[in-house]
Amino acid sequence: MIRDCMKRKVFSISTEATIRQAAALVAERHIGLLPVVDRQGKPVGVIRLADLLSLELPDFFNLLPDLDFVHDFGAVETTRPAPKELDRPVTALMQPVTFMEETCGLLRAYALMLKHNLHDLPVVSVEGALVGIASRVDIGVAILSSWKTVEPSKP
Repeated sequence: MIRDCMKRKVFSISTEATIRQAAALVAERHIGLLPVVDRQGKPVGVIRLADLLSLELPDFFNLLPDLDFVHDFGAVETTRPAPKELDRPVTALMQPVTFMEETCGLLRAYALMLKHNLHDLPVVSVEGALVGIASRVDIGVAILSSWKTVEPSKP
């Protein structure tokens, strides 16, 4: 089950927080996924590192099909999001959350992550409260570790 391989020390942020606070927590804790939780501790969204960094990417980034010819972004490299942008509520930037109950099987969780292109997956209790985070690596290692019990084939 996913609860056997998830990380239990989970950092999250409340729906009342700002984008600035979310960015500070992601940077301080070196995490790539920050669940946004309601007052009951239930996930209602997520902030990904990519969501935060998208605030700094130049507008032309999404218009270019290929970036190989752009060697650097010049003066844009030193710009930062406007204070007004950073002080918006975290709910303005959060993405929908996909999560699994802690009793979920490993293959099902891994398949869901592949299908939705997720690298990390919040894990909730039966009551729906956030209890952990599992990464593709956590789940993959747990699956591969079970292969030790497979008997070698006989010649």
